[in-house]
Amino acid sequence: MTRFALPGGDLEDGVRFTPRFDERGLISCIVTDATDGAVLMLAHMNEEALARTIEERAAWFWSRSRKELWQKGATSGNRFEVVDLLVDCDQDALVMKVNVAGSGAACHTGRRSCFYRRLPLGGKANASITTAFVDGNKR
Repeated sequence: MTRFALPGGDLEDGVRFTPRFDERGLISCIVTDATDGAVLMLAHMNEEALARTIEERAAWFWSRSRKELWQKGATSGNRFEVVDLLVDCDQDALVMKVNVAGSGAACHTGRRSCFYRRLPLGGKANASITTAFVDGNKR
């Protein structure tokens, strides 16, 4: 049984929340810092993770690798307090704005953001591409 409205109606211009989960039952969620807008991570949510996030104002996700529900910060202490949750035009992606508790690390590597390496642009795209750290500092 779904907790959310079934697809239908005015998807793009209406007010009804009708999340469009993919064939695996997941929806992508971009997580940003509520204070400065920095992109912290990309994660996926199933219906239960999304419902718990809405109800608790704490970030819950679905781990595709471990195939289990997890609350961000349950083991690390770097919990996300959800300040805002936005849905895109066709309701198949979310943006979650959060305040980070703990050390301020969002990434499991101990860095503030999971996006701490930059790819070079304008060259050949091949297996020999090397990245550059934009934030190599662990917290």
